Amino acid sequence: NIVRHVALGADHHQAALEGTREIGLAVLATTFSIVAVFLPVGFMGGIIGRFFHQFGLTVVAAVLISMFVSFTLDPMLSSIWRDPQAEGKFSRGPVGRLLAWFHALMERLSAGYERLLAWSLAHRKTVLAIAFASFLGSFPLMKFVGSEFVPEPDLSELQVQFKTPVGASLELTSQKARQAEAALREFPEVRYTYATVNTGFVQGKNRVNIFVQLAPRKERQRSQNELTKPMRERLSRIAGIELQQIGAYKSVSSGKPLQVSVLGQERKILTELGGQFMAATRAVPGAVDVESSDEAAKPQLAVELKRELASDLGISVGQLAATLRPLLAGQAVGNWRGPDDQYYDVQVRLSRADRARAEDLQRVPLASTQTDAAGAPRMVSLREIASIVPGSGPQQINRKEQLREVLITANVFNRAAGDAATELRAKLERIAMPPGYRFTMGGSSKDIQESLSFATQALALAVIFIYLILASQFGSFIQPVAIMMSLPLSLIGVVLALIIARSTLNIFSIIGFIMLMGLVTKNAILLIDFINQSRREGLERSAAVLRAGGVRLRPILMTTLAMIFGMFPLALGLGEGGEQRAPMGQAVIGGVITSSLLTLIVVPVIYTYLDDLAAWVKRFGKLAIPSHRAAKTP
Repeated sequence: NIVRHVALGADHHQAALEGTREIGLAVLATTFSIVAVFLPVGFMGGIIGRFFHQFGLTVVAAVLISMFVSFTLDPMLSSIWRDPQAEGKFSRGPVGRLLAWFHALMERLSAGYERLLAWSLAHRKTVLAIAFASFLGSFPLMKFVGSEFVPEPDLSELQVQFKTPVGASLELTSQKARQAEAALREFPEVRYTYATVNTGFVQGKNRVNIFVQLAPRKERQRSQNELTKPMRERLSRIAGIELQQIGAYKSVSSGKPLQVSVLGQERKILTELGGQFMAATRAVPGAVDVESSDEAAKPQLAVELKRELASDLGISVGQLAATLRPLLAGQAVGNWRGPDDQYYDVQVRLSRADRARAEDLQRVPLASTQTDAAGAPRMVSLREIASIVPGSGPQQINRKEQLREVLITANVFNRAAGDAATELRAKLERIAMPPGYRFTMGGSSKDIQESLSFATQALALAVIFIYLILASQFGSFIQPVAIMMSLPLSLIGVVLALIIARSTLNIFSIIGFIMLMGLVTKNAILLIDFINQSRREGLERSAAVLRAGGVRLRPILMTTLAMIFGMFPLALGLGEGGEQRAPMGQAVIGGVITSSLLTLIVVPVIYTYLDDLAAWVKRFGKLAIPSHRAAKTP
């Protein structure tokens, strides 16, 4: 705006004063609108709030500081920094010729935009119909945009988990782990592997976790996600293992994207329902690595105590348990200081040869509370008071909401997790369940619903705050409505951008959409503010609208293009893991483009309609008040 005043003939000092004063209201309104958007973002709840807490507060602080700079440093530098190009005196060098060409281009664009704006004012209903159709048209397109919680980034790392049959020895599991590592190293993209058994979050001597380090993304032809399919097929050919997980380690969210909890009381019924739910999950296109927490029963020996006989012989259940536990499970009796100066617990228990068979346990002596003739405790062998039979039992018992739980989990390959979860829910709702049994959905589908709820709250607060700020800045309750009409016009751009980029609705694209609420209003603020200034100077409404469009086109295009090019590297997903953040840039670019194009036409038209409404209300009030007073006149 200072440059515009210089081009009109003002000296630099006067141009700095007039230019700053002229757009002071617009700068304040734009800045506070952005603050109104990002402040609720900084205090959202849930996982999405933890993700963007620092982000929201950082933007608020940066925008407020930039407003202070724009009112102080920028005018000061403009008043003393002479710029011949700003006065229209372009040099004859390459840069000067480029600037002259660009200036002429902007003049032609401005003239063309004024003609288009004049046509729009003459065909207001047509313009509103086009804007309304573009807004409504974005909703049918939403079905082509999948949903997920967080996009999976390509960090050149994979995690493979599998298990061997229940009861398998540690030696067998280690052997299968070595076979799996050898199979994974057959892929040229694999740099190295690291396998662990019964560690971390894969507890059990029959469970294996393998960390796979891939070559950097730029050195691979196939992406991390594309490699999971051939790796899964290769590992499935190894006999004796059941693949549970292959994919990137999910540091965010609650495990696998598809999770179904089947809840009830009876284990047998839950097992039957779990089988049906497993079959339904496998039938969902894209569902892989389907797993149930209701695993095969673990072989065990059951000690069936003859309670009456044991009581007559002076043996209690607690005494029996206290005797068998240290013999079979072991008991810490002290510690030992090793050569490395570390202390290790010393546990004692029966040797493997003495606890391998049921016959061995039957010979275990128990001290009775009764005494013999010599006054010593009477010894009773286990076979006299109990029978030992082979059996099986659950490896673990999960409980949720005070009910037994069978948890079905699955990964999703080459499909949006939200779409797969929606289809899975429809299949599960057709399964007949006995009274007292139900299922709940978890995983990323639950996370995305929770995030949408918190984001909607933040968006609603942002819209309310923006309206209050604009109403106070413009001194009107009606004009902010025209400015805020630019908000829904960005939706069609967001949807189209996500479809073109083959991206999804996730926490990053959601935040990108919320960001737009603060960014797209600036164009409308610049237009409406200048229209009001021109009308205060005595211009008729249509002339003021056309003048504002021609004068404000250049700054609107400047800020729009700056935002687009600033977000372009983010939208391309450059660098390791850039795919995760790319939807934010894609949503912002699409929304800024469409909202800017539509705002330049639609907002002036809506402004004229609202101005007519304000004039009608004012005229109606003037007519109503005298008649009301006349009724009370004696």
